[in-house]
Formats: sequence, C-alpha cells, structure tokens
Amino acid sequence: MMKAVITATAKYLPASILSNHDLELILATNDEWIRTRTGIRERRVLKDPEKATSYMCGEVARQLLEKRAISAEKIEVIIVATMTPDMLFPSTACLVQSIIGASNAWAFDLNAACSGFLFALSTAARFIESGIYKKIMVIGGDKMSSVIDYTDRSTAILFGDGAGGVILEPATEDGYGVIDTRLYSDGATGKKHLLMTGGGSLNPATHETVDKKMHYLYQDGRQVFKSAVISMANVADEIMKRNNLKADDIDYLVPHQANQRIIDATAERMELDNSKVMSNVAKYGNTTAGTIPICLAELDEEKKLHRGTNLVLVSFGAGYTWGGVYLKWQ
Repeated sequence: MMKAVITATAKYLPASILSNHDLELILATNDEWIRTRTGIRERRVLKDPEKATSYMCGEVARQLLEKRAISAEKIEVIIVATMTPDMLFPSTACLVQSIIGASNAWAFDLNAACSGFLFALSTAARFIESGIYKKIMVIGGDKMSSVIDYTDRSTAILFGDGAGGVILEPATEDGYGVIDTRLYSDGATGKKHLLMTGGGSLNPATHETVDKKMHYLYQDGRQVFKSAVISMANVADEIMKRNNLKADDIDYLVPHQANQRIIDATAERMELDNSKVMSNVAKYGNTTAGTIPICLAELDEEKKLHRGTNLVLVSFGAGYTWGGVYLKWQ
C-alpha cells in the first residue's frame, strides 16, 4: 500500500506578542509563576477583530502552495483541524478554499481539539492510501484568544493563536511517509473537564449565556494535566513498541505543546534526550490544533528533516482525544 508523505510545511503566527509580563498587568500572577508551571514565556495573539482562524489558515495555505510550487487547482482535498472556526457554518476549510482559489478541492473541518491535526493527518493519509487522491492540504489552526477569559488565570496564561499545515502526497518509494497511527477518544472521562458550554445547540447564545461566561473555554487543569501526561506517554510508548523502535531510532519527538512538564514526561517515558524533543511552547503557548504542524514547519525551516528522519508525533486534547503517529520523512 502506497503511504502518504509530507511534501511541504508552513506556519503562521500573528505578529502581536502577549508576554508573561503583559499578563502581570491584568492578572494576579507573575512571570516566574507561569514559567515554572508551564514553561511558557509568551504567546501570539491575532488582535485584528476582522481576522479569524480562516485568515491564519489561509496564510498557511498560500505558503504551502508557494513552497510546493503548485497552483491551487492541483489541491484535491482541504482538511482544517480547528475548534475555533470563524463560524459554525460554512466550514473554515471552505473559507480557506475560497481564499486560495482551490476550485477543484472539496473541503471540510475536523474538530478533535488539540488532537485535531493528528486526526486530520491520519484521515488524509487514508485518502492518499486509497489511491483516489494525490494532493491533500491538512491545516491545523486556532484563534484561541477568541474563547479565552483574560480574567481567568488558569486558562489565560496557557493559550495562543497560530496555524500550521502540510501537503500530503503519495510516497515515491516504499517505507516512507505516515507509517503508523493510533488514535483514541474517551468522552465518558473527558467531557466535563475541558469544554466550552455555550454557543452550540444545547446552549445557543443568549444574554444569559454571555453573562455566565459560557462562551469561554473551561478547563479543570489538574485533571487535564494528569490525563495528558498518562495518555501522551502511553501512546508514544505504544507507537514505539508497534514499530520496534528504540530511543536511538527516533530523530525527533514532536509532541503537542500544552505544557513543558507534559512534554518532559513524555520524553522521559520514551527515554529520549532533550536534543530529540521539539519544544516551542515557551514562544507560542498552546495553539491547540496548530502546535504540531507549527513544530514540523520549524524543524523543516531549520533543515533538520532529511530523507529517512524518524518522527513520532503525539497529542492530547478535549474530548478527551489523543493519538500518536510514526512518520518517516522522504
């Protein structure tokens, strides 16, 4: 079976920086408290009220086309992983299709929160493996500042805005591309610990839902942290065992950038040296579906991805959702 390989990467981060020192002015917190608990020093914020998730994803899509040196008409499918769509409908993916003029593509959104990019990547890989499609754009992005209560210290310090993406195409040789994926969900455990209760069909927007701050993200930080540490470490271990990988075989672990302590715990379980662990959470915070593709784009920009590079990608998000991907660079 022909595997799917990544042939282009790109990222977009807004120019505006919200530092820990900026948050000190509006919250009962300080830089040291935030850094020691999360590893975050600053995050990016898309301040323009006229721009939303589709804008960031559109910028990523334009870069992907430029880097791959192809026209938008060549793209057959566009998948956008996001939990902060511009609107409930039409999909953000359809808005991205319009932005770049991908007239031959069909497009849809996928919402698995922070695990969204891995879920979308796995879905796109199956499309490639089917032989029906040959060029798929997969983008993860979120404007988290649109759903964050900046009077709530427990969440305001964690999240930032950003997007990243890839183009997937059929591998030209066996043994390269998306080799293995393991994806999981546990709504029974996770549904109450990380959510936004307002804005859907259960609690549509009213004066009451706005007054109760139901349109902001809620997180039980202690429970989410425990579950994320266990789940990301477990799925990383599973991916290694399923593919007979040892620590020496892995070039880079690319984990979801939620918290440096979670990243460190996953790397420790895999017995990886820090030099093999991708981390940019200090610069960008948690961009949810954007974290992993932003990491891939930075590795690519730094010329660290070469033929045969072994990557393990792991994530954890609301739902709960989590997963792992083993990818060999072509």
